[in-house]
Amino acid sequence: MNESRLPYPDRLQAGRVLATHLSDLRGAPDLLVLGLPRGGVPVAHEVALALGAPLDVFIVRKLGYPGHPEYAMGAIASGGVRVMKLMPGMEPSIEAIERIAAEEQAELQRRETLYRGRRQPPVLRGRTVVVVDDGLATGATMEAAVQALRRHQPRHVCVAVPVGARDSCETLAALADRVVCPATPEPFRAVSLWYRDFPQTTDHEVRQLLAEHAAMQETTAGAPGH
Repeated sequence: MNESRLPYPDRLQAGRVLATHLSDLRGAPDLLVLGLPRGGVPVAHEVALALGAPLDVFIVRKLGYPGHPEYAMGAIASGGVRVMKLMPGMEPSIEAIERIAAEEQAELQRRETLYRGRRQPPVLRGRTVVVVDDGLATGATMEAAVQALRRHQPRHVCVAVPVGARDSCETLAALADRVVCPATPEPFRAVSLWYRDFPQTTDHEVRQLLAEHAAMQETTAGAPGH
């Protein structure tokens, strides 16, 4: 992508652009697209639509610094995975880290229940998994996601984001089988800078997108020739 075309209008358009860089995966057997809630889900929705793949969520929570929750000191993911990326000279106490981790674990569990309801988590073993977020800043959240996904033994893990910090993308390239990031502007600073419209995605929107996609998948599966 020509980075002079940044910022993206919104997450949906960013997802459509991202999908063009993943077109070789369309038709791949056992393909699954996972969005990182909440902001990664609208992007993942467009990717899954373009690739004709099922969509689900993978819950990861950023651990923010005490008093500065917008700055990631690490992340947790389903399955007890924790990744820490503490900046030198900014190490909180162990008590503060554990308090924040406990709060985020409770939120992670709340979202698992809210977004999935009674649906079982998808089987990941042996599948090609594309894990999507709306951008990569420190990369801590995505690192936690990839480490947690690896425990389920997927065949191939592709990290896909519309925009990211170059060094974070390089770090992820050592963990994932493939990293797709069409734009790595410098200086990066924050994901929100590279979108014109970047509202907080709501729980309702996440559930609505998942339901819409599930309905479309059922319609396609029931169509003649399927």
